[in-house]
Amino acid sequence: MLQQALAELPTHHLIFLILAVIGVCAFEFVNGFHDTANAVATVIYTKSLKPLAAVIWSGSWNFLGVWLGGIAVAMSIMNLLPVNEMLSMPQGENISIVFAVLLTAISWNLATWYLGIPCSSSHTLIGAILGAGMGFFWVHGGNGINWHKAQEIGLSLLLSPAFGFSSVILLLFLFKTFIKNKEIFKDPSQNNNKPPPIWIRFILLTTCTLVSFFHGNNDGQKGVGIMMIVLLAILPGYYALNPQVKLEKLEAAIATMRDATNEYRKDGLFDPHYEALNTIDILEKELPLLESKNQTDRVKIRQTIQSFAKKIKPLLEDPNFIPDPKHQREFKHGFAILKDSTDYAPVEAILMISLSLGFGTMIGWRRIVVTIGEKIGKTHLTYAQGAIAELVAAGTIGLSSGFGLPVSTTHVLSSGIAGSMVGMGGVKNLQKSTITTIAMAWLLTLPVTFIGALGFYYLFQWIL
Repeated sequence: MLQQALAELPTHHLIFLILAVIGVCAFEFVNGFHDTANAVATVIYTKSLKPLAAVIWSGSWNFLGVWLGGIAVAMSIMNLLPVNEMLSMPQGENISIVFAVLLTAISWNLATWYLGIPCSSSHTLIGAILGAGMGFFWVHGGNGINWHKAQEIGLSLLLSPAFGFSSVILLLFLFKTFIKNKEIFKDPSQNNNKPPPIWIRFILLTTCTLVSFFHGNNDGQKGVGIMMIVLLAILPGYYALNPQVKLEKLEAAIATMRDATNEYRKDGLFDPHYEALNTIDILEKELPLLESKNQTDRVKIRQTIQSFAKKIKPLLEDPNFIPDPKHQREFKHGFAILKDSTDYAPVEAILMISLSLGFGTMIGWRRIVVTIGEKIGKTHLTYAQGAIAELVAAGTIGLSSGFGLPVSTTHVLSSGIAGSMVGMGGVKNLQKSTITTIAMAWLLTLPVTFIGALGFYYLFQWIL
């Protein structure tokens, strides 16, 4: 069916699809070498690993992080844009949005990498999505941006660096209080360039591994989300619904949900759940469209499923909706199967992003590593500082991924390094020029990428 969908695609749309897929892989490749320092700076500067070994190790765990990380963050990124509206729009409109986002995000990432500024790929991508989405809204009206989701993500991006900074200071205090072996607080430069003791190397290698894995788990999913927007926008007839989900499975899921709610359904207007549950019947009538080869049919059933999910989701939090625990479990099981048909990422998308991020991690790491390792604080990074900063970063990123929230790996770790410098020598231990530069990049990224994507969107609108 995919071969047929590609064969039916007009030549110029096929070219745009190839360019867009390459563009998403390029963004994730740049993300890899832009953010590599987050994982490898501490093991390199503490002499725990040679640079080549560090970046290969980190790249491998980044790959695994994407491959094994699920799709919660990818769905958050995808849901920032009105994807269902994009499925029914002319291809020129979708191409304008996709390329405006990609060109802006890649350009800003490359510019900040060249200048050696730790800058968030998450901020970059989200600012670009908001800019392109607002361009669509101002031109066409409708739903340009999912502002509820944008608010959730914005809060996550805002709070995570503050959490990283304060948590590192607290942990460093506890380390200094309870760890009697002061070897871990030594300046590696006073160790005659020798590797640290084995136990310290083990701790630092473990934290490097965790940051690498969770970086792939979070940042890699952003690439998967953008890849899904590309595939849905240009090949909606194939990717509107998960090709792996079969009609029989969805029929069984709907039967399960109906059986679980039968005794709670009433007739007419007095049932507060009537409208939502009535959608089950509408959905069942449309299910045969799942096997249709017509793009409009498959898009229609996707929209019905998502409309049902939107109505049901708040009801699942109401204890009076399905009081019986057994029926509640059955309903949620059926609902999960139904959601799998629209909230998914194909293996080919995950594989491309995994490889792009993994290989990107192994290249171009030096510029940002120098900033992280040498320019945030006035003193050399100690073993304890490196381990604690990465431990906090891994925990913060992993927790955010669990909640499906994109978070800035760059800013979590750089704020953690700054916190470790303050914990060791007070605010005076920070290099003000570097902190100012990072803060300026943090403040400018969203508006710059918003304006850049908006400009590119209007340019592509004019061209196409």
